[in-house]
This record gives sequence, C-alpha cells and structure tokens, in this order.
Amino acid sequence: MLTRASKFLTFLLLSLVSIGLSNTVQAEPTTTLTVVVNGIKHQKGQICLKVYASEKGFPMSETSGVKSGCTKITGSSVKKEFIGLKPGKYAVAVVDDQNGDYKLNQDFLGIPQEGFGVSNNPTVSIITGTPKFNKASFPLQKNTTINIEMKYGLEQ
Repeated sequence: MLTRASKFLTFLLLSLVSIGLSNTVQAEPTTTLTVVVNGIKHQKGQICLKVYASEKGFPMSETSGVKSGCTKITGSSVKKEFIGLKPGKYAVAVVDDQNGDYKLNQDFLGIPQEGFGVSNNPTVSIITGTPKFNKASFPLQKNTTINIEMKYGLEQ
C-alpha cells in the first residue's frame, strides 16, 4: 500500500514540476499581416495571395511561400489576413485569378495575361523584369497592414 502511495506522490511531484517548467518557456511572438488589394478590374474570380519569407521562389513559385490564400472578389478591393507570422522580412505576390487555376497565366513571352501585384508596388516592365524580393520586401514586427495595387499589363 505504501509503494502505491509513494508512486502516486512521485507522479504528482513530477507533474507539478513539469507544469512549472512549461510556464517558464516563452512562446515566440507572432504577428498578423493584413493585405489590402486595390484596383481590381473584374468582379468575378478570386484574388490569390502568397507571402514569402525569402527570395527563394519569389514571386512565381507555387510552393515556396510561407502562407497563401485566395479570397473571392467582391468589389474593386479585397482584404486578406495572415495570422501567426513570426516577426521578420516578408514580401507578398498577388494574382487576379480569373480562371481558378491559382497561378498567374502568361503568354509565350512571359507577359502576364491576368492582373498581378507585388508588395511595395515596384515598377514591372519589360525593362525591369520580374520584381526582386529585396524591392518588394518589408519588415513585419507587429501587426501590419500593407496595400498592393493591381496591375493589368506591363508598364512602359
């Protein structure tokens, strides 16, 4: 009988110690990124967004982003929140996905056939080419809202 009680007390003591230790571990802070996409020309389809934490795959990769999601078009602007991002440097790519394939359709020369946008709204033209991560990135330290303007064609 005494051994059963001592096992229970040992279990109880270990449980209390582990609970006390778990309270001292600090959770890494996370943030919320709110992306507002403006200048949408169509009233059908969806706006698909992808958040990147590095230049790897930015802005065209379908697998490199850390968060992504689509939202139905309901007007000339939409808003999408990404919750749980760690503080750091990020960039966002946006597509006006008219045909539901979740990617930016391009012609044989690589010219976009659907609307697109990139955080910081850099110039995108035949001369400048695809925007680089360092031009589109921004620091995310606490809850942040960014605005992206849709582009429908390349700037001259």
